[in-house]
Amino acid sequence: MNTLLFFLVLFIASIAAGTLGAILGLGGGVILVPFLTLAMGLDIHYAIGASLVSVIATSSGAAAAYVRSKVSNLRVGLYLSMATTIGAISGAYLAGVVSKQALYIIFGVVLGYSAIAMLKKRKSELPVGIKNDRLANYFKLNGSYHDPALSRNVDYQVTGSVLGLGMMYIAGAVSGLLGIGSGILKVPAMDLVMRLPMKVSSATSNFMIGITAAASVGVYFLRGSINPFIAAPVAIGVLLGAILGTHFLHRFTATSIRTVFIVVLVFVSAQMLLKGVGIYH
Repeated sequence: MNTLLFFLVLFIASIAAGTLGAILGLGGGVILVPFLTLAMGLDIHYAIGASLVSVIATSSGAAAAYVRSKVSNLRVGLYLSMATTIGAISGAYLAGVVSKQALYIIFGVVLGYSAIAMLKKRKSELPVGIKNDRLANYFKLNGSYHDPALSRNVDYQVTGSVLGLGMMYIAGAVSGLLGIGSGILKVPAMDLVMRLPMKVSSATSNFMIGITAAASVGVYFLRGSINPFIAAPVAIGVLLGAILGTHFLHRFTATSIRTVFIVVLVFVSAQMLLKGVGIYH
């Protein structure tokens, strides 16, 4: 593949990853890393480095739009970011101690369980009968937003604040251990545990992943794992895709977003399990 075609393919794939990442709150790394390593034949370290840059681009492009439209809950995002940051530091510390094969298997099982749990409630458009718990009341985590797909304002409250904090610590630790984005765990945690509306979970995840990635990208830069010739077209493509994704999110129903998210969960779960048993590298 010549250089021009390489950049063009990379750019188009990055737009697609950024669009899907902005809609689902994943940052695009879950799609980009397998694509860069398997389809483009790049070294995994350069793929992860470019992925982290793309996560910041997604967060920058999508978060601002979601904050303006009040779909992203800043209070929830900042509250949960405390746990993900501590978790990421813990994960980086444990990276040389815990077997990655075991982690891949555990992570794959957790994602598989999350996919099943989300599948059971795939037809649930909005959470019903939820009341703020004590911590949610104290930090005023409840919120509201306008949903164009439903043509009405949606008011919601938050529960499971303590368990959600624990899940975010695990998400951060997994991110630090495996070098992947933690949006794949953040969205199910907010959707299933804290009972936030699916659109709020996705939008808030977009806001949070940029904070986590910004802390990690410096380490990868110092290691020489960020190649500007790869990271630049990826970042530009993902940023454009993220801007597109923010427009699509408002048009989709929560059930359709959850369905796509389940498919991604199953794909990543299978990928992690195959890595854990040594079939896929």
